[in-house]
Amino acid sequence: MCGIVGFVDKEKKKKTIIKKMADRIQHRGPDDEGYYVDESIALGHRRLSIIDLKNGKQPMYNEDENIVIVFNGEIYNYQELQKELTNHTFKTNCDTEVLIHGYEEWGSDLPKKLRGMFAFAIWDKKEKKLFCARDNFGIKPFYYYQNEDTFLFGSEIKSFLEHPKFKKELNEEILPAYMAFSFTPTKETFFKNVYRLDAGHSLTYQNGEVKIERYFKLTFKEEENTYEESVEKIKKAMKDSVEHHKISDVEVGSFLSSGIDSSYIVSLAKPDKTYTVGYDIPKYNEIDYAKDLTDRLKITNKSKKITKQEYLEAIPKVLYYMDEPTSDPAAIALYFVANLASKDVKVVLSGEGADELFGGYNTYKSYIIFKWYNKIPFFIRHAIATVCKLFPEVRGVNFLIRRGEKLENNYIGVNRVFGKKEKKKALNIPITLTEKEITAPIYEEFAKESDIVKMQAVDIYFWLMKDILQKADRMTMANSIEGRVPFIDKEIYKVASGLPFSYKVTKENTKVALREAAKSVIPNESYKKKKLGFPVPIREWMREDDLYEEINRAFHTDVAKKYFKQNYIIKLLDDHKNKKKDNYRKVWNIYCFIKWYEVFFAE
Repeated sequence: MCGIVGFVDKEKKKKTIIKKMADRIQHRGPDDEGYYVDESIALGHRRLSIIDLKNGKQPMYNEDENIVIVFNGEIYNYQELQKELTNHTFKTNCDTEVLIHGYEEWGSDLPKKLRGMFAFAIWDKKEKKLFCARDNFGIKPFYYYQNEDTFLFGSEIKSFLEHPKFKKELNEEILPAYMAFSFTPTKETFFKNVYRLDAGHSLTYQNGEVKIERYFKLTFKEEENTYEESVEKIKKAMKDSVEHHKISDVEVGSFLSSGIDSSYIVSLAKPDKTYTVGYDIPKYNEIDYAKDLTDRLKITNKSKKITKQEYLEAIPKVLYYMDEPTSDPAAIALYFVANLASKDVKVVLSGEGADELFGGYNTYKSYIIFKWYNKIPFFIRHAIATVCKLFPEVRGVNFLIRRGEKLENNYIGVNRVFGKKEKKKALNIPITLTEKEITAPIYEEFAKESDIVKMQAVDIYFWLMKDILQKADRMTMANSIEGRVPFIDKEIYKVASGLPFSYKVTKENTKVALREAAKSVIPNESYKKKKLGFPVPIREWMREDDLYEEINRAFHTDVAKKYFKQNYIIKLLDDHKNKKKDNYRKVWNIYCFIKWYEVFFAE
């Protein structure tokens, strides 16, 4: 696990610049550093040593040193691929070298062969061509920037700040989308001309031109297996995935909450050490549940209760490591549990991805429960929704509005923050990009599928790829540890995408078949627990004077005045404090943007 940086331009002081860029992301790889520089390109690498500790130094070269690579991630099937590449000479037992020879053998088809998490850049000296790729689900990040004859790439945007030709400009057109999604849902980022290479895509840069190709796309095709057969397939795939994710030359630990996902992984992996965070408020504290599981498994659990003061003080630091604003409160909790684990281990397993692949959200359950309402002719539901829009937004009314609109016009994922009307009331800037435009390509791709499949696809492409996996990478790497996600595995995806939806969600429960599979190895009742996510008591803290005053201060700054209607956002805050309305997610969304702006753009 590492950090990679690079640039193509005519700068003469390449070595100085590339080192500064790599130093900016030293947290991703404090163990070692390496560089390659020629008249065309500079490549930099910061290493966190995990596989082949002695020989895994990067940049790495092929036999004649005409192919150079910098790589971030883990290839879990590298040993199998090594056996396919018998006509190549291997100098190491490192997955990085498999990528080099794999590129020589398969060219741009290389990413299709890989099982793992990766972002890499390969420089072909003879052709003066840069080939880059990012894994199927975007577990590892990759950003790029192009301005005239300068092309930059890196694991984190902040590395670009060290390049003299990088122009740091705010892309304010993304702000309305962030307010709806709670994260950046587009290829564009909050920095102008900086783009995210989407998951499952490769990028080629040659002769000043960027060419992007897609090598992986989601498909859902229900297989004709009995429920019992499906449960067995999940068991087998999960056991295999966890074993592959344990491959390491250093100790592997695991995060652990009270829910089924991490409990299943821990029960299969049985790592010596697990890590849990909680709070003094009982309903937000999962420590006792985690301890019960580890006691039964006879393994260690280390825990920490995060204080309000610690949590709030960490916000600027977390937003710096994230590069872009996020109002997902779990990001900060994840920072603390990663920090706790970093005192003992370099690698941790984590449970991200189970909800999206196996149907873990109550949104899906409510779709099943209220299926009867969808049988009412659409024109009648639409008419009811039109009338309901005239009333204030409340839970029952919102339900009727949602059911009276086509999914394509309304559903952007499980965690929408601001609705369309509220966004307009809150913003001082024009809305040039709508949520419907952002999600349209996914709905077009899955146009022939059921609404429930469309919902899953949207949640995977946005919430999973651009929020959950983003914060998992950044918060583990901020603490110089590698996070591995066994649910986000090529073989697990094959099983999950073939399950009938009734094996995922019923009126009574979510993740039905997964729970049944987990039941066979989890020694307590964690497999039954309802989803909590990563609960954080911000709702309560925001009604206390210290946090209220801090947010109130932020809402009176120049940046708040520039981008938001201050009277409106202050009323959101006051109504929440006075318990008139539960506005904490909206207030937190705006507050996190302001704090992020203060980190990266305040003079």
